[in-house]
Amino acid sequence: MKVSVIIATYNRAEYIEEAIRSVLFQSYKDIEIIVVDDGSTDNTKKLLDFYIRMKGVRYIYQKNAGSVQARDNGIRNAKGKYIAILDSDDVWCDQYKLQKQVEFLEEHPDYVLVGGSLRKINEDGKEIAQYTHPEKDEDIRETMFFNNMFAHSAVVYRKDAWEAVGGYCNAEDWNLWFKLGKIGKMYNFLDYFIYYLEGSQNTSRKNIRKNLLVDIELRKKYRNDYPNFWKAFILSWASYFYSYFPFKEQLHPIVLKFKKRINENITH
Repeated sequence: MKVSVIIATYNRAEYIEEAIRSVLFQSYKDIEIIVVDDGSTDNTKKLLDFYIRMKGVRYIYQKNAGSVQARDNGIRNAKGKYIAILDSDDVWCDQYKLQKQVEFLEEHPDYVLVGGSLRKINEDGKEIAQYTHPEKDEDIRETMFFNNMFAHSAVVYRKDAWEAVGGYCNAEDWNLWFKLGKIGKMYNFLDYFIYYLEGSQNTSRKNIRKNLLVDIELRKKYRNDYPNFWKAFILSWASYFYSYFPFKEQLHPIVLKFKKRINENITH
């Protein structure tokens, strides 16, 4: 039942030790930790030497190719039955996270993917938000098109399922969830499993618009596989155009209430 924990990193020396320690503190011990260094130019390798020598952390270095390729590289070298993802600037905050998820997957062989809730923090370590996602498979499917229903650093999935769908395949995590949902069931724990760091690279207007366009294409790709495509498709274009509004900060609370009302109507 070994779990392979994949930590892809690039120039995150100031964060990666805390990420690794949060794995080592887990109550579930049948694990291996694989750090895939995506061509870091800081002192990441030097900081990891202790964990490689004393804690048995496996270290893979690759020329800079991006986080998607780094994760696929790590999983191809993984020995575990289950894959757990942890971004190098995030931290697991529940000591029993892996134990809960492995026990669930062992008891429910028809499930391929499990996630959990998150607490978002800023670069000063201050908590700025909390997020939970739909718990049951049927509710997850009803809302799949509206947003990414799994926090990446919170998930555990079956390695054989990852192999069956072709891995990440040069795409980000949401694409993988869509593919996994076509071959098995999904579940989210309501427990808070991670502290998710929202850095400045995640909030720039340029990146937000780029991601919105990518997500629109992703919805189109799986339009026949999950319900509520058209509602989500229209909302996604509305979000894109909304990103150009000059007073969107003032409108933000209204937009959030609108999205919440739609999601409530879908899941009830």
